[in-house]
Amino acid sequence: MGRWEPNARGRLAEAALELYSERGYEQTTVAEIAKRAGLTERTFFRHYADKREVLFAGSGELQELFVRAVAQAPESAAPIDALALGLDAASQAFVDRHEQARKRHAVITANAELQERELIKLASMSATLADTLRGRGVTEPAASLTAEAGMAVFKIAFECWISAAKEGDLAQLMRESLDELKAVTTAGRKPSVSPTAG
Repeated sequence: MGRWEPNARGRLAEAALELYSERGYEQTTVAEIAKRAGLTERTFFRHYADKREVLFAGSGELQELFVRAVAQAPESAAPIDALALGLDAASQAFVDRHEQARKRHAVITANAELQERELIKLASMSATLADTLRGRGVTEPAASLTAEAGMAVFKIAFECWISAAKEGDLAQLMRESLDELKAVTTAGRKPSVSPTAG
């Protein structure tokens, strides 16, 4: 019976992110990650399928938070308002994780294979959201359009959040981005324009 390693999964994830940031994703091996975490390679593979999965392990949990909030929105909620509840719920997964999210994003941005994997995860989340909206009685193409819009809002607000020097309120950024989207899609209204634009 192997000895119990407290928070092995978290230690491995932290070690991997440190090494990816220091050396680059391609240059880092599983053996190095395990060593940095003070664990064995065998322990690594008990928690993660490969070194790439360390960066995407939280995707399922994030999707579940998002989808559950949309599914549980009041029946009377319009699709876009149900989506807003999902964005709020998803933003809670990142509370006190600004620096970690910023490092992860930098690692992914520097690697084409990881960027592709991130896009696949976002597409999967969009498809699941569209299914959830259809389950609420939203017809096509409204369900797919709303889900895609939701992922665009999530992505843009998230990128604004991680590019900030210090952690701000991601939920607030999500709401502001959604309001901007509503503004550009509502007749007679104009989105806010930066005074430095143009």
